[in-house]
Amino acid sequence: MQTLPPLETTNTTSQPVFDTTIKRRKTRAVKVGDVTIGGGYPVVVQSMINEDTLDIDGSVAGIRRLHEIGCEIVRVTVPSLGHAKALAEIKQKLIKTYRDVPIVADVHHNGMKIALEVAKHIEKVRINPGLYVFEKPNTSRTEYTKAEFDEIGEKIRETLAPLVISLRDQGKAMRIGVNHGSLAERMLFTYGDTPEGMVESALEFIRICESLDFYNIVISMKASRVPVMVAAYRLMAKRMDDLGMDYPLHLGVTEAGDGEYGRIKSTAGIATLLADGIGDTIRVSLTEAPEKEIPVCYSILQALGLRKTMVEYVACPSCGRTLFNLEEVLHTVREATKHLTGLDIAVMGCIVNGPGEMADADYGYVGKNPGFISLYRGREEIKKVPEDQGVEELINLIKADGRWVDP
Repeated sequence: MQTLPPLETTNTTSQPVFDTTIKRRKTRAVKVGDVTIGGGYPVVVQSMINEDTLDIDGSVAGIRRLHEIGCEIVRVTVPSLGHAKALAEIKQKLIKTYRDVPIVADVHHNGMKIALEVAKHIEKVRINPGLYVFEKPNTSRTEYTKAEFDEIGEKIRETLAPLVISLRDQGKAMRIGVNHGSLAERMLFTYGDTPEGMVESALEFIRICESLDFYNIVISMKASRVPVMVAAYRLMAKRMDDLGMDYPLHLGVTEAGDGEYGRIKSTAGIATLLADGIGDTIRVSLTEAPEKEIPVCYSILQALGLRKTMVEYVACPSCGRTLFNLEEVLHTVREATKHLTGLDIAVMGCIVNGPGEMADADYGYVGKNPGFISLYRGREEIKKVPEDQGVEELINLIKADGRWVDP
């Protein structure tokens, strides 16, 4: 009879050994102002303002709003030389009225002059390899010869080199941001509309940077379809590992949409890769106000144990054993404690699963007997109180432990 091989065990017990912590891929540290991406630093949260960069006051206000709620690097768009020059004023006004915030600027079509101007004023430039040297598609083309492929490659090098040298000499950063929907024509002809094409597009630009002794690079491989996005990042990480490259990765599902599905779609892609240890900075792209993206980012990171920026609530789904209105009580507990950080609070409807399921929580609120709440510190039951005093007494317990701060 065939049997399964034994599970790996510790030396002292018969319990299987599983590591529940995420082992992040080792990367170099890339400085973007006072923020570091990669190098073992916490995963960085990014977003992008909607304001036109020519609107100085509006842009400053938008950057400040995002930064105040936890966005660590803010992206702006610079479609013209005028927009690029406006960044100097935006930076000065930010420093004068608020503080210096790390900014990354998007540069697209034929962007060398724009990028060189941008590089004077902000900490990081994002370029899209499919658009940086834009070639109008030839609808009658049936192939690319090697000579044609190499000729465009040389043109890319000539156009990219001045920007690379400027960033290198200033100690600034670049994001090579490949998008599945905007691959260059020769990459599409050579590799198809595939993750392989995305990876090769990024590697071409990385090699140009490395040939000029520039390594302050972050890579992104965004797509609007989660399976394509996940495959592209996994392949990029593997290719870099094989080539001895250690650049950090910026994760995102581009054009994720809005509402619940936009959040789920973004989480499906970003969290899948983070759980694999892939990813050093993230942006959730929602068709909503940019401020709505930041809570989603932090929720993803908190759920995976990568950053702890708010209270972690553990709550059962409720059933016929539940001894109080669990949904209502959870809401009340959350409203009273949501301003705290670094705590795990469990709200459990009955004693059957309560103590076991909330064993890792700092505090527990359990319906143990009708009309009464049992309050726990870790696994220890501290007191039993009338239900209408439960939330107040939970707060008192947190205060007694010196872990309470006023909202």
